[in-house]
Amino acid sequence: MSLLSEKDFVVLGKFGAVYGINGWLKINSYTDIPEGIFDYTPWQVKFQGNWQTVTVSSWKRHSNGLIAKLTDINVREQAQAYVNAEIAVAANALPALDDGEYYWKDLMDLKVVNEQGYDLGVVTDLMETGSNDVLVVKANRTDAFGKGERLIPFLEQTVIKQVDLANKQITVDWDPAF
Repeated sequence: MSLLSEKDFVVLGKFGAVYGINGWLKINSYTDIPEGIFDYTPWQVKFQGNWQTVTVSSWKRHSNGLIAKLTDINVREQAQAYVNAEIAVAANALPALDDGEYYWKDLMDLKVVNEQGYDLGVVTDLMETGSNDVLVVKANRTDAFGKGERLIPFLEQTVIKQVDLANKQITVDWDPAF
């Protein structure tokens, strides 16, 4: 059993359906370049409530997707146990970023305030759109504008004025009525 907690991992994808009879699985990659998921090792999979290390012995492109074979998984029935399991890596296995760059995981749970100091809520999710990423901000229960959630575009300089990871706060140029 691992002593690491949920926050020590970053989910990079998910196992899909079993492929064939020899233990291959379809891979749903969340990385910008789908094949990039194979650059991160070792993979951690939550199996029966505990994080376990798995090793990819082989992978390849298939049709419009990816398939992989795990070490010691040789038949369809063994692979079936991994269907829909999330694929994660230890957060410290990710490469360091340049100043002004952030992993989505770093923005989660940060407080969002506008330049006038109005508390807009907390980042609960991020969405990737065609043009830019969007912060999903859950408003406070006592929000004066009656908002439950705000979608704030992650546009640096124009909307996002400051990301202060140390103080767990993002300052934005945003009207609280939106």
